[in-house]
Amino acid sequence: MSTVDTAGTPTPVVHTGVGGPSMWRPVRGGNAFEITVARLAQAIRLGLVTTGERLPPERELADRLRVSRVTLRQAIGALREAGFLESRRGRAGGTFVVHCDPRAGGPNAGPAPDAGTLAREMGDQLHDALDFRRVLEPGAAALAAGRPLSAAQRSRLVACLTASRDRDPSTRRVNDSRLHLAIAAASGSESVAAAVADVQLRLDQLLAAIPVIRRNLDHSDAQHTTIVDAILAGDPEVARVGMEEHCDGTAELLRGLLG
Repeated sequence: MSTVDTAGTPTPVVHTGVGGPSMWRPVRGGNAFEITVARLAQAIRLGLVTTGERLPPERELADRLRVSRVTLRQAIGALREAGFLESRRGRAGGTFVVHCDPRAGGPNAGPAPDAGTLAREMGDQLHDALDFRRVLEPGAAALAAGRPLSAAQRSRLVACLTASRDRDPSTRRVNDSRLHLAIAAASGSESVAAAVADVQLRLDQLLAAIPVIRRNLDHSDAQHTTIVDAILAGDPEVARVGMEEHCDGTAELLRGLLG
């Protein structure tokens, strides 16, 4: 395991309560180590903790996951050995993400995956994931619109919406996913938030491989705005319909790749 001493400027820290609470939900089941490793890796793959960001403090993360600190350390150690994480000492120390996502480019980046090939490889699993998302995410948006939101939750939704409009191909997919996860978190249901995270992960690589079509991006941005505005205004029906249209548009685009 590699450890780096540092006393430089503090590196940005991921906000544990914002954007990815489903990643830190309590671990249940007999395979606590394996589930903890999977949960941390999922957070990294979805971009909830990105390269250069620090994981939540060990004690806080163990409490959130409801695992022992020994289990958490073992899971972090496994991901450190796999090249996802790095431990640093010093005043600005902690456990940091160093995994290079191929979507963002960099020295470990491989060739961009072909969307059509990925879609064909998923086969029936693609249709299942799209159908599940069509049922799940509109319900999450309606739930969020029907609940009283804190100032922090409202600010988070606005911030995620703003970030999702960024057209930088190295960050757009991550920002899009963060917005959907923030909406799911605002639903107030840990089970719903966890399910949305799972379906986002199932479709993540394929969504990242969609060719950049400006009109499609404009349409997506407008739909996101409609959904968030409805949630903030407390209008479940508009939020639900807006998310249904958004999911339908994405599904049509992805299914078209199979042709």
